[in-house]
Amino acid sequence: MSAEIIAIGTELLLGEIQDTNTQLIARAFQTIGLDLHRSTVVGDNAERISTVVRESLTRADAIVTCGGLGPTVDDPTRQAVAEALGRPLEFREELWGQIQERFARFRRRPSENNRRQAYLPDGAVAIENRVGTAPAFYIETGSAIVVSLPGVPAELQVLLEEDVLPLLKTKLQLRGVIKRRILHTAGVGESVIDSRIQDLELLENPTVGLSAHPGSVDVRLTAKAGSNQLAEESIRDLEATLRQRLGEDIYGADEESLEGEVGRLLRGLGWRIGCLESGTAAALASALASTGSAFAGGMILPSDRDLSEVSLAWQIQAGADVMVQVSLEQDKARLKMHARFVGPFGEAALDRSYGGPLPNASQWVVNIVLDHVRRMLLRIEP
Repeated sequence: MSAEIIAIGTELLLGEIQDTNTQLIARAFQTIGLDLHRSTVVGDNAERISTVVRESLTRADAIVTCGGLGPTVDDPTRQAVAEALGRPLEFREELWGQIQERFARFRRRPSENNRRQAYLPDGAVAIENRVGTAPAFYIETGSAIVVSLPGVPAELQVLLEEDVLPLLKTKLQLRGVIKRRILHTAGVGESVIDSRIQDLELLENPTVGLSAHPGSVDVRLTAKAGSNQLAEESIRDLEATLRQRLGEDIYGADEESLEGEVGRLLRGLGWRIGCLESGTAAALASALASTGSAFAGGMILPSDRDLSEVSLAWQIQAGADVMVQVSLEQDKARLKMHARFVGPFGEAALDRSYGGPLPNASQWVVNIVLDHVRRMLLRIEP
């Protein structure tokens, strides 16, 4: 069984707000074993929404729309779904009564345009919105089911968890779950990771996919099975194989961060870390600050100042066991990073060139530098 999500709202297309609803729905689908094949964003235009719904009906078993169920003229989802299915809108007296009751609880009276929310496509089943005023609804077409939810995230989440997921699980006779795990790597490129695990990327279930970020690569594991236990066992076996192949290139999983792992290693050794940086917009200090007690402090220097001039004095003053000096400077058409590491392990230097998008340069520096620190700390006997 496959699903598609249609997020509705011109404000999404204009970039005025972020589409968090699609992410929420997509993650919820995993808990009932429903495969999401496509997501679409469309503006508040009935004709375009109707076209997208019709297209989705040719591919998907379940279509979930979010947004466009309010009382105003630019809330066209009800009309668009009705047009896509070739059905008229009909007024539901019972829905109008529910809307009036909800307004009455807040000692308010609905305006005439709120009556629009009591219209549903012929044959649709209303889903009572217990936390808002816009009723949701679903409608079965014979080959698929269309569910329309309000766009307010708090309302959508309640209706999704309490009504829509059980509905889809029953209607589509879903029996499985989808489990996901993400392994984080740093310091090596996507092509290097791919060369080591490309045979695993061809698996059909569980699956393996790569996602590149500045200075890091995520390895995504996804398993579909008939139960949580079976899915977790499948993920666990595959993860063991990946960890064997990638070794210390993996620094963590899921919500674990690179700076968090560096902080954990430092605290285990009883050490603290400080930094001097230039040209990085204090990105390294900001990342290290999250390590809490393991961070001794940082200093930002102008690009024309030699970091080595103040290194030792600052290290003593800050009480840092490990000192990192990093500069990022323009070198012809590329940015060049120079980093120096001083600590009980001795001294080390690292030079790298960066040719990616400028807005990502500072994050690239953070990931490359912290990964180098991590690898040095791993070699220290506690």
